[in-house]
Amino acid sequence: MSNIFLDSGLSDDERRRHLYDGDLFVYSATVASRALTELGRELLAEAFHPHDPRMAQFHLPVEEFAAILAKVKPSFIHHPRAKECLKQLLLELRCDPDKTYFDVPRMRSMAHGDYLKAGIAYAFHPHRDTWYSAPFCQLNWWMPMYEIEPDNAMAFHPRYWSQAVKNGSSGYNYYEWNRYNRANAAQFIKEDTRVQPHADEPLEMEPQIRLICPPGGIIIFSGAQMHSTVPNTSGHTRYSIDFRTVHLDDVAERRGAVNVDSACTGTTMRDYLRATDLSHVPDELVALYDDGTAIAGDVVYRPPTMTTG
Repeated sequence: MSNIFLDSGLSDDERRRHLYDGDLFVYSATVASRALTELGRELLAEAFHPHDPRMAQFHLPVEEFAAILAKVKPSFIHHPRAKECLKQLLLELRCDPDKTYFDVPRMRSMAHGDYLKAGIAYAFHPHRDTWYSAPFCQLNWWMPMYEIEPDNAMAFHPRYWSQAVKNGSSGYNYYEWNRYNRANAAQFIKEDTRVQPHADEPLEMEPQIRLICPPGGIIIFSGAQMHSTVPNTSGHTRYSIDFRTVHLDDVAERRGAVNVDSACTGTTMRDYLRATDLSHVPDELVALYDDGTAIAGDVVYRPPTMTTG
């Protein structure tokens, strides 16, 4: 079983060592995490007006609901306040901003029942982020935007921390995913036909851990941790925010969790931005994680509306 640390006073270096060993950390809401969740709630309230965002699914056709999410989620990702809140949150939780790199914070949603579980609101089966080309030093940060309960939370499956699972990660290349699959998420309403890594053997869902924290509370876990979306039977839509971090020293030294079963290709290492100045991980360190498959697709995802010059 994983250990669970509540509002731990450990340094970031000590915390990362525990996370790489499969432990979980939970923190009370901070000034910055409250501001980040409030920003998300403001955007949702505006987008779904006059409906409560948590109840809008019961008033709108699913296609309209998905179309609203397809607009509000990118607006949250690219909102300048989002990155500022995230940078402050890292400081509040004792991360070194010169060496901590993050990817953009994302808004997630999980509707009640079978209303919308694909595409823009994909319901994640049990998986490790390392099946999706994440480095083994990646840490995941997750926080609910509204009150959650066991019926709409996230589940961890600690028995698989050190137990390999037959899975389809060998068929996943991050660069191909960037080129062919990321931009069209919103078109999948009833079923998501994009090929993604799944377990290729039955999994025992128990024991599992469901951590229930207040809005803006923070759960941190390793990208190698097996986790899944709990089927939402709460009677309302769940909204959450997540982002990922890597520490430059761990990147350089190839420190992180042990690889027990990931066989994907490509790397997400180019996605992370330094907390101080939003610069990317240096090319010479990214090269430690590249595997020669960059010609398969796009090494960095750029939304269709983005231009360069």
